[in-house]
Amino acid sequence: MEILTGNELISGATVYLDRSGNWSTDLQAARLFSTDEAAERDAALGASRASGRIISLDIEEISQEGSEIVPRRLRERIRAAGPTAPLSLNGRAYERQHLGDDGHVSI
Repeated sequence: MEILTGNELISGATVYLDRSGNWSTDLQAARLFSTDEAAERDAALGASRASGRIISLDIEEISQEGSEIVPRRLRERIRAAGPTAPLSLNGRAYERQHLGDDGHVSI
């Protein structure tokens, strides 16, 4: 089984293509593609590349442990767990800024 993963252009957040065709930060919401669905996976990959909103797109092999999605590569397991350094400065926590529905991010 495989999933599609990438990074949001603005925030850099790790995202996964979900069952609805949207990008989510929740690995467990990722759409699973079987080997028989390679054409659908490649079409979704192409459409995502064309949008320009998601970068570093990749096809990632996964295994399932019960109902849990587990990436096979250590690199992807680390990406799924979130930043390895805190998102804070001088004791103040910061949230990542995500693209809104209209694609606008204030700077």
